[in-house]
Amino acid sequence: MLWRGSQALRRFSTGRAHFKNKLKLALIGQSLFGQEVYSHLRKEGHRVVGVFTVPDKDGKTDPLALAAEKDGTPVFKFPRWRVKGKTIKEVAEAYKSVGAELNVLPFCTQFIPMDVIDSPKYGSIIYHPSILPRHRGASAINWTLIMGDKKAGFSVFWADDGLDTGPILLQKSCDVEPNDTVDALYNRFLFPEGIKAMVEAVQLIADGKAPRIPQPEEGATFEGIQKKENAEISWDQSAEVLHNWIRGHDKVPGAWTEINGQMVTFYGSSLLKSSVPSGEPLEIKGATKPGLVTKNGLVLFGNDGKALMVRNLQFEDGRMIPASQYFSAGETSVLELTAEEVKVAGTIKVIWAGILSNVPVIEDSTDFFKSGASSMDVVRLVEEIRQKCGGLQLQNEDVYLATKFEDFIQKVVRKLRGGESEEELVVDYVSKEVNEMTVKMPYQCFINGQFTDADDGKTYDTINPTDGSIICKVSYASLVDVDKAVAAAKDAFENGEWGRMNARERGRLMYRLADLLEENQEELATIEALDSGAVYTLALKTHIGMSVQTFRYFAGWCDKIQGSTIPINQARPNRNLTFTKKEPLGVCAIIIPWNYPLMMLAWKSAACLAAGNTLVLKPAQVTPLTALKFAELSVKAGFPKGVINIIPGSGGIAGQRLSEHPDIRKLGFTGSTAIGKQIMKSCAVSNLKKVSLELGGKSPLIIFNDCELDKAVRMGMGAVFFNKGENCIAAGRLFVEEAIHDEFVTRVVEEIKKMKIGDPLDRSTDHGPQNHKAHLEKLLQYCEAGVKEGATLVYGGRQVQRPGFFMEPTVFTDVEDHMYLAKEESFGPIMVISKFQNGDIDGVLQRANNTEYGLASGVFTRDINKAMYVSEKLEAGTVFVNTYNKTDVAAPFGGVKQSGFGKDLGEEALNEYLKTKTVTLEY
Repeated sequence: MLWRGSQALRRFSTGRAHFKNKLKLALIGQSLFGQEVYSHLRKEGHRVVGVFTVPDKDGKTDPLALAAEKDGTPVFKFPRWRVKGKTIKEVAEAYKSVGAELNVLPFCTQFIPMDVIDSPKYGSIIYHPSILPRHRGASAINWTLIMGDKKAGFSVFWADDGLDTGPILLQKSCDVEPNDTVDALYNRFLFPEGIKAMVEAVQLIADGKAPRIPQPEEGATFEGIQKKENAEISWDQSAEVLHNWIRGHDKVPGAWTEINGQMVTFYGSSLLKSSVPSGEPLEIKGATKPGLVTKNGLVLFGNDGKALMVRNLQFEDGRMIPASQYFSAGETSVLELTAEEVKVAGTIKVIWAGILSNVPVIEDSTDFFKSGASSMDVVRLVEEIRQKCGGLQLQNEDVYLATKFEDFIQKVVRKLRGGESEEELVVDYVSKEVNEMTVKMPYQCFINGQFTDADDGKTYDTINPTDGSIICKVSYASLVDVDKAVAAAKDAFENGEWGRMNARERGRLMYRLADLLEENQEELATIEALDSGAVYTLALKTHIGMSVQTFRYFAGWCDKIQGSTIPINQARPNRNLTFTKKEPLGVCAIIIPWNYPLMMLAWKSAACLAAGNTLVLKPAQVTPLTALKFAELSVKAGFPKGVINIIPGSGGIAGQRLSEHPDIRKLGFTGSTAIGKQIMKSCAVSNLKKVSLELGGKSPLIIFNDCELDKAVRMGMGAVFFNKGENCIAAGRLFVEEAIHDEFVTRVVEEIKKMKIGDPLDRSTDHGPQNHKAHLEKLLQYCEAGVKEGATLVYGGRQVQRPGFFMEPTVFTDVEDHMYLAKEESFGPIMVISKFQNGDIDGVLQRANNTEYGLASGVFTRDINKAMYVSEKLEAGTVFVNTYNKTDVAAPFGGVKQSGFGKDLGEEALNEYLKTKTVTLEY
């Protein structure tokens, strides 16, 4: 929290604090905001001696009054405080009777007389949702958006006899995101931070530290409450100005225009960042260009040629429809209800009556909102219907689009009959003509079965490492998007079709998905080459090929997951049966790296889905495109909505939120050890969620002089340079026996010189670009460190002089155990070679194990006894003997020590996504 005084800035702490000084407070106001301020002030030890609020409306008590009455705090409900400019005597006496030292007005719609404002020892403080002196007056949040402000915020100020003109006590601001609405700003910032600020302000007063900073008149503005007649849209403006006007009036009073002779109000505006989709033209009075009714909504155009989209339309009779249904809005016929549907309608009528307790009889014409319902009642209605109507899942939007009881029942019946089933998947692709094909790439978040822009409209560029060009802009998931994805996954697991599906049907869907991956393998491999720099032929065989195999393997496991029966010690004459069940965990989070984007997705998500879980997956920020294409194919395979959710974005925002989220029961992560430790800590602190980690490695490869040298050279190079060295199990250090060391190095260099470095889409390319620029720079620094420490740079160590992020395959020798190169992973095409004395098996084993990592390892020798001895002594999750990089979907994969724990692949991977329940019964 910031406050201004003598140019000082004070940082507001969100932590719980206990202060010595406490005050007697009168709370004057209303609403949920007022209730929360009241509750938090009491928790901090202040004494609320009286609550002054509005009378009950339509038989409903204000939330502030409800909370105070429950606590036994005196509550006064005055319809007004003064008549003809004079304070009502009885009201003034009631107020003075509580003996308040400070008036707190968190949200108040009544005019409070100055003798009441000035009465307490410390006066009165008021919360206002703008950065004063800008936007004085009512509807400040609306005007913040209407005027296109880049900053929003609130002020807590000392009340005076002006309108929002009193001295400032403290202020706080936030950025306004491109697609923020009044609700979004309020819920994200103004509401939660405003509550904290009111508590902080009261304590500053109690401690004698509260400033009084006069408001400057420079920059001051005053705007009143917008009325419907003033909210008409003026079309000769830019798309951004139109968007600000519409979102600033959403939902009250609603920005409107004239279409076909009637007033139509627009709701749910967002700037259109992607290409304009196809649609049916709609003439709009005064608009410079007709709108377009598309599958996603109504596209509107500014005078700058840019576009925006609105989701919902409301007509003069109060009827609201999705904008996408404008041309079919009047085509819906009235349905005759079956006996079972009549029972459901009766149950819903009882639910409506319970919420609208002020309405004597619920009739067909009863309007939910005109009868006094609020947004909180919408949530209650949806949840009660789900509980009492066999799990029927409605959305909040369903209530807003059918506010009359008769219309609402018709909507419910259509859902019951499947008439409002999910629309065909709408994908807004980025298309490229490349690799002799048209590649179509989704770029938006995939949440609850639909592609959608990030909640705040943010995007970022994903880069082609071959030439550094921008492939496309990708949605940058916000915390709101993560929460939406988790909520969708949770609902799909607990209430959706997925949770009720039998295991064999689950396997059928996974087989179908594997088939689709295979059918689209050329396109997927091309996207992988564009987005990650993977050589196309390798992407086709490994990145995509192993992904297909992984889904097929785990599809076969779906109906073979089983528990066991256990004989236990029985207390005669009773007889007992004990058995175990393997059950899914629930919502799982998966965070994958950038080196094998699709294959890492498959390794984790296939086991997760086979076990019956739902998932939220965050691809690496730099390689999101194959994951989003996978999402599209999952819909085509028939996966129910919410089962698979993909949220591109940063680890610091989306990844951290996943690790902290209380509704996630398991997190699988592949990445660095440092980030793995942070994730493990967050998972523990939040809700002790289950974790599996595949982390960094420094895998040793020991080459004895009795090896088959041709094979050792060939596979040793593969161990290092496979996939440009961006390989978690890459041989981070080679130990070569002295007798063959020099020849081994010579032959490796000779083979490197034959490698073709170039475009990964060229079928003859051996070595493509590094994944991204920052990684290339890190590799070059790694080589510089090796040279400085005295290692011998035999070959490479430089960036290839061509566009893109290419690095020469590199070889270092004379690497000693204390050197940086010997200890740290490069994750690139850098061969680090150390010599060991002839015959010193135990010595080289000690050196090979002298690392905190333990992901993989390898040994080349013709002596089977030596091979078995070395494989037994090496401290690693995998040991390759006379081969390398030989992974298979049936073989468990994972590390030890600081390379992590838990397994991908094989039967063991299923256990990472299952829990065991023991059942004992007596008969």
